[in-house]
Amino acid sequence: MTREELIELVKSIITVENKTEKEIDELLEVLKRNVPDPEVSDLIYYDELTPEQIIDKALSYKSIQL
Repeated sequence: MTREELIELVKSIITVENKTEKEIDELLEVLKRNVPDPEVSDLIYYDELTPEQIIDKALSYKSIQL
């Protein structure tokens, strides 16, 4: 997915009106499959970030190699 598509996906997740919990979970799964940050949902629910900031952080995530 493109950055713009991911931003629209986050906007859709944030706007929960008329969505079931199952639908939101499905959207979150799509998002998780398309960004390297495994905890992207934390950026949505626990930080006060714009959709653009959420995607930029999620796309810039680098895992720590042990």
